[in-house]
Amino acid sequence: MNLKRQDLLRTSAFIAGEWIKTPKTFKVTNPSTGEVVAEVSDCGEDETRKAVERASEALSGWSSRTAKERSDILRRWYELIMDYQDDLGLILTLEQGKPLEEAKGEIAYGASFIEWFSEEARRIYGDTIPGHQSDKRIITLRQPIGVCAAITPWNFPNAMIARKAGPALAAGCTMVVKPAESTPLSALAMAYLAEEAGVPPGVLSILPASEPAKVGRVLTSHPLVRKLSFTGSTAVGKELMRQSAETVKKLSLELGGNAPFIVFEDADIDQAVEGAIASKYRNSGQTCVCANRIFVQSKIAGEFTEKLIEATNSLKVGDGLQQGVEIGPLINQEAVDSINELMRDAESKGGTIYQSPEGKGLSGNFYVPTVIKNATTEMKLHGEEIFGPVSPVYQFETEEEVIELANDTPYGLACYFYGSDHAQIWRVAEGLEYGIVGVNTGLISTPVAPFGGVKESGFGREGSRYGIEEYTELKYICWDIGE
Repeated sequence: MNLKRQDLLRTSAFIAGEWIKTPKTFKVTNPSTGEVVAEVSDCGEDETRKAVERASEALSGWSSRTAKERSDILRRWYELIMDYQDDLGLILTLEQGKPLEEAKGEIAYGASFIEWFSEEARRIYGDTIPGHQSDKRIITLRQPIGVCAAITPWNFPNAMIARKAGPALAAGCTMVVKPAESTPLSALAMAYLAEEAGVPPGVLSILPASEPAKVGRVLTSHPLVRKLSFTGSTAVGKELMRQSAETVKKLSLELGGNAPFIVFEDADIDQAVEGAIASKYRNSGQTCVCANRIFVQSKIAGEFTEKLIEATNSLKVGDGLQQGVEIGPLINQEAVDSINELMRDAESKGGTIYQSPEGKGLSGNFYVPTVIKNATTEMKLHGEEIFGPVSPVYQFETEEEVIELANDTPYGLACYFYGSDHAQIWRVAEGLEYGIVGVNTGLISTPVAPFGGVKESGFGREGSRYGIEEYTELKYICWDIGE
């Protein structure tokens, strides 16, 4: 691996400031080639309990530091991540597969959360409230919730940790992270730079594990863990809720999505196609906020679809390390098989399949960018998260109809629509049952705004001032000052 700093490729677990080799290891493979990138320490219940206990021991020292002291350390962490953006991007591409330039973009995006929350550390405010009696004074404080746990996904192995660890550490909490088994190397590299930045032992631990359920059960049941943040499927999120109930943990859950992408007849069609490409095909369609169902008003459906097919056909598919590649592999063969099943179902129910000539003939985990004309609500892909580079296009007639279609899902994470009628924009934005609404844009993620969903897409927010509040408890003080 051609890194400027070879020491960023870590294969040991990071527990309470120590790099620990476990008796068992597991392999991390490159989804583009199937080659083994590294063998990584495999943590289990004992390592998890140790990490939680050390996090509890480190809590008082970390939370008692001034906001400026925590801010300065996080700022240094951000600077180190950006200093080694190229190396971190390369590690990410090798274990996750996304194109190298896109991987570098993720490193910058993840770092932006560390930067943002390094600043928010100084802005965790309480209130004074007019008392209910003349001799009473009422004050509120926000204090760190305590030891936190994070379980993060493989599709954004750097950014999802930054979005959780950044606010947790800024608020004065300590954190134990269980990264996805497919992508632990990015997490371990981040921890190495956090250590270099001055994050004290025990404040941040990283537990790679090939059997995530074992680690997860300790994190959800351990009484010292007061908060759990999870990004992943709705099914796993529900199980984590059940497991966390016994100790009544605070939860932040960013779960599955089924994002509608609506194009009204008065939209700028070229702009809408550009937004659809940006939303749908980023990370080969493997994001929870990807456009999943594209609804186009019938008057412009033909023109929009032809332009979408043309734009899709231009996307270059291949190994993420190759120059100019825009679509990398899916994470594994299971993901490819899942897409193939959805495609067979769509075709059997009248869908017309258009696949890009780019990438045809590639074997393994690659999937050719695809557009499906004549999509219907009877197809499986209407109700399931596709998680691949496939764009089903539906037609609709009226605003009321498309809002009903868009909301016809248990999920409510992100949605998008394009149009120019300002009155309609307000009506549709208010009528869509989603936590995030993109209007005339296909890119909505930023550290300055609250990211999260409603319904079965979960609850809690990441980013913005709301993101740091997720890691605090609100304390009310009633003070009798006497007559």
